[in-house]
Amino acid sequence: MLIAVIVALAVGTFGFRLAGVVLRDRLDLPAPLQRILPLAAAALLAALAGTAALTDSGGFAGVSRPLGVAVGAVLAWLKAPFVVVVVAAALTAALLRTLGVP
Repeated sequence: MLIAVIVALAVGTFGFRLAGVVLRDRLDLPAPLQRILPLAAAALLAALAGTAALTDSGGFAGVSRPLGVAVGAVLAWLKAPFVVVVVAAALTAALLRTLGVP
């Protein structure tokens, strides 16, 4: 059963990717939609990051995780190396949790 689900998902994923390549020149999207589509991907990623940073098991994740993410975001904005961003964010959240901040 598990193999069948994996194969079905793989075929579906391949089909979506193939449809994009095949239909790319056949679809004529309106100009306003063409301007908005690149922003949709950024909005989707921002919503995913916000949800992951602020919620845990359907509830609020506490203060330490969003503050850790904020530290990581500031360091990323300052163009710090990726390892520094990840370690600083994790250390911030861990330090706050050690100090008793939820």
